[in-house]
Amino acid sequence: MRYDGSAGNALLSLIAFYGTANRPNGMKKNGENSMYQDTKAAREILRAQQPNGLWGLFHTLGEPKKAPLSTEQALRRLQILGYTISDEPIGRTVHFMEDCLKGKRQMPDRREKTHNWDLFTDLMLATWVRRFTLSVPAANAVAEKWAAVIGAAFSAGEYRQPDYVRAYRNVFGIEPKGPRFKDFVSFYQVSLLQNTLPPDLEEMLVDYILHHPAGIYYIYDRPMGSAYLNVLPEAFASKKASRYLGAMELLIPYRHGRSKLRFAADWLLENRDENGFWDMGGAVRDQVYFPLSDSWRKEETRIQDCSYRVRRWLAEFSAEEPADAI
Repeated sequence: MRYDGSAGNALLSLIAFYGTANRPNGMKKNGENSMYQDTKAAREILRAQQPNGLWGLFHTLGEPKKAPLSTEQALRRLQILGYTISDEPIGRTVHFMEDCLKGKRQMPDRREKTHNWDLFTDLMLATWVRRFTLSVPAANAVAEKWAAVIGAAFSAGEYRQPDYVRAYRNVFGIEPKGPRFKDFVSFYQVSLLQNTLPPDLEEMLVDYILHHPAGIYYIYDRPMGSAYLNVLPEAFASKKASRYLGAMELLIPYRHGRSKLRFAADWLLENRDENGFWDMGGAVRDQVYFPLSDSWRKEETRIQDCSYRVRRWLAEFSAEEPADAI
């Protein structure tokens, strides 16, 4: 279903209800622990962490028997379970990534040849550092470079690919090579650019991403022409809807682009059950976004997890200031 741009006014007060004054139980704030930090899944991930802060390789999966997770997979799962920079395991990993950005350490992954590996590793590292903290200059420097490229790409008031290529060449000194760089709409760039752009550019960027035919690479990417984010999933209780919500979670920190996401808030509120809760179904159990609790044997536990995630998004949507990274 393609959203036509109209917002249901009857839902506005309900959206406001899920603001910061109605933060879901267990949502981490001001150093408090998340209700999901001490789950079995979290403990298993933490036990596998190496002394240097990594989990095997960083971007690629190594030997599954020795390291069943990559470092990126572990970071994503722990962040979803409520871990932040204030938690020692995350701080240890961020320190390793900062050292890599400074040239003091090297990424353990094998160099990929389909794109500029050094540029890609800087992009990955800076993105993950900034998902937990904005106080690392080396990561912020990478974000500023990308902000300059994107600013130039939209300098005419709309996105223009030739302007993007020209700015990319000027900033990085090379031509964009490979799908991750020829098209910037991927998890890394979209996450990295949060808290770097002026208000008008934020709004243009969010609008452009919503109308991007291939979705967001790594998050909600399907064949060209079938992943428009302004087209809602057919079924709410589905893996597709969970991944779609993942894309909305990536866009919600763009405070000045939030008005463009009103349709997503309406969609979520319209999919509550008669008791005011959400259930995305058992199929969304992907070991990334779900489950949050140890077990979904009880239906009410699944509903609790789904409702927690939706309410968290709605709370950030209605917040006057950007909430902490999730």
